Amino acid sequence: MPDAVPTSRTVAARAVDLHKTYGKQEAEVRALDGVSIDVYAGEFTAVMGPSGSGKSTLMHLLAALDTATSGTVFIGDTELSTLNDKQLTKLRRDDVGFVFQAFNLVPTLTAKENILLPLSIAGRKPDEAWYDEVIDTVGLRDRLDHRPNEMSGGQQQRVACARALVGRPTIVFADEPTGNLDSTSGAEVLKFLQHSVRELGQTIVMVTHDPVAASYTDRVVFLADGKVVDEMRDPRPDTILERMARIQVRALETVAPEGGAA
Repeated sequence: MPDAVPTSRTVAARAVDLHKTYGKQEAEVRALDGVSIDVYAGEFTAVMGPSGSGKSTLMHLLAALDTATSGTVFIGDTELSTLNDKQLTKLRRDDVGFVFQAFNLVPTLTAKENILLPLSIAGRKPDEAWYDEVIDTVGLRDRLDHRPNEMSGGQQQRVACARALVGRPTIVFADEPTGNLDSTSGAEVLKFLQHSVRELGQTIVMVTHDPVAASYTDRVVFLADGKVVDEMRDPRPDTILERMARIQVRALETVAPEGGAA
């Protein structure tokens, strides 16, 4: 059974009965098959599942990077399907932050310029007090004049995290943010993300396949075959692995021939 969900929580993002299909007829693939999930404000949530479970598709729909075949997505109180292209662009710019596996920094810009780039594009000036808090939290004040090729992978990813946070978005989506990092650099980034939730009040959703990475979060949501099949609070690597193994066993039992062994 899923762990108990706290009551009286503010919902930062919500999916209601999401379906996403690709192709038609015999070639149809159901990436999501009726997913409903609430993402709570001020929490660090991990989305996990086997390859093909739909976790990246879910994140793209929640982040307004793709549209569902059917179902509803909200960021705060805003229903995404009611927005036109211009409004969606503004929402992605102002309310959503992104951290990707590949860092996506501009190599010719300094760390500071990379961090402030989304605000510059939007014609906005940073909140100086918030900027200073983010920079101190990310721990790169002495690296602000360095370009990406002068920084380690972990430092580059922390620059990317600061860039996602500096505009004070409603929610930040992180797609395998430690996938290209060694364990030490990965831990640096995860501690920063965790700190930004606990100390700065940020809301973060992270897609990951790594039980150690997921153990830094407050809550893990498990997907399989395009459905939410379980969730866990206060996760640890061992309990995550145990839950993942249980999900995989259930999946094998589902596809086993009638009367046969999985």
